[in-house]
Amino acid sequence: MTDVVLVGCYTAEMGGNGGGISTFRRESAGLVFDSTLALRSPSWLVKHPTLPVLYTTNETDSGAVSSVSLVDGALSVLDSEVPSGGAHPCHLAVTPDGRFLLCANYTGGSLAVFGLSAEGRITGRTDLVQHSGTGPNEVRQEAAHVHMAVPSADGSVVSAVDLGTDEIRSYTLSDAGELTLLAVSKLPAGSGPRQLVRIPGSDLAYVACELSSEVLTVRETSPGAFEVVASTPATHGAFDGENIVAHLEILNSGVYLSNRGADCVTSFTGSPLAAVADQACGAHPRHFAVVDGICYVAAQFDDVLTAFRLDELGKADVVQIPTGSPSFVLPLSF
Repeated sequence: MTDVVLVGCYTAEMGGNGGGISTFRRESAGLVFDSTLALRSPSWLVKHPTLPVLYTTNETDSGAVSSVSLVDGALSVLDSEVPSGGAHPCHLAVTPDGRFLLCANYTGGSLAVFGLSAEGRITGRTDLVQHSGTGPNEVRQEAAHVHMAVPSADGSVVSAVDLGTDEIRSYTLSDAGELTLLAVSKLPAGSGPRQLVRIPGSDLAYVACELSSEVLTVRETSPGAFEVVASTPATHGAFDGENIVAHLEILNSGVYLSNRGADCVTSFTGSPLAAVADQACGAHPRHFAVVDGICYVAAQFDDVLTAFRLDELGKADVVQIPTGSPSFVLPLSF
């Protein structure tokens, strides 16, 4: 068994210093760099639920998605830069049955669906829905900005989180990969919703709001329709500057959120949700992942991954691993 951590990044086309998807081996002494598969700004990664295939955004002005083979832990490109249907794709998800790839085009303000073959190859785009609208933040909400696409547990409903319009727009997904509008849920004006994460075994979910720097607790009142239950500040400690939330995770030990500006990972517990500790983790932390109790954080502006023990969050010793403009962390075992 080989344990690795794959790291997505921003490359020169997006002003970054990365070179593609970098592979680090997990060893007793920590992470050891192995190799880099050259790709343009592979900013978000997602693995197929059953196959040794990885999908990545190519977050560029033109916008594309690629598929990558993971056979025996060796990375190689399968489908290179299939047009995503909009600029700056920033999030991907695969439906639970492995039949479709969902893509959120941030600047393009659209949601794309791609068919996947039995081998996991991208067979073509099956649908593209364009969002429209604005929000009160004239700089960040001048247009629709789809930031995340979340399939339901059975894959029949896809909820698209729109930072630009302060909405969650949900669609039914047909067997042919076509989207039909199901529900539109309005969130607080100017909140700038970024991510939606359902709480397993309940009708509740959390929404990370990038612009208002908070976590909303929402209830799914019917499939794809959400109402706000509560709001929680994004950090435990006071922070005077602008804070832009990034990635939200629900783990057995609690809820965790990365904060850019405050430059920390914050832990939350309880109901109603409350922030309990902040952990410094490098400049502009984006995505993070936890494996064997170690939290790895993509500190984009410091050109490092940072690593610390999750059970020591708030007072942990932090290790830095150099890598160019990291944006995403994906631990895997082969």
